[in-house]
Amino acid sequence: MPSWTQRPQASAAFLNPALVAAVAATAARDYEREASGRLMPWPMAFVVAPLVLHRPTRRALPTSTRTHLPNWVADHPALVAGLAARSTSLTPAVREGLRFGLRHQMLTIEQGSLKSRIPSKSRTEGELADLIKAASLIGRWTAKSENPSTVFALLGVRP
Repeated sequence: MPSWTQRPQASAAFLNPALVAAVAATAARDYEREASGRLMPWPMAFVVAPLVLHRPTRRALPTSTRTHLPNWVADHPALVAGLAARSTSLTPAVREGLRFGLRHQMLTIEQGSLKSRIPSKSRTEGELADLIKAASLIGRWTAKSENPSTVFALLGVRP
């Protein structure tokens, strides 16, 4: 990642490590809840970020987990087609966000998986609230799949 002074202002604001860590921690927290204690595999953070941080994708997400992931993928081929490239381009920001989250005890790694250490309730508003809500949905949604590789395959992303 370029230094903060070399990053475009919008990129520095939207891809800052604290935001990426909060998105990953929210997804991990709600993944664990939905999966009855099973923790979110850490590579899933690289799928969560492009789904949540890309505004058109975030706006196209369903309102609940009742929509099955394969159906959503079939209904949104253009968004899914760009997901692998977005995932690759966000890799440095996700790594930086995960390091930030670990350093500031927002996340821990247990048995190769992410465990969230953030509280359930947060008082956010505006676009930040939309990001957190989407991360929560993605966490719960991906937890419904017993095998994370199925999620990666459906979304066309390699772990």
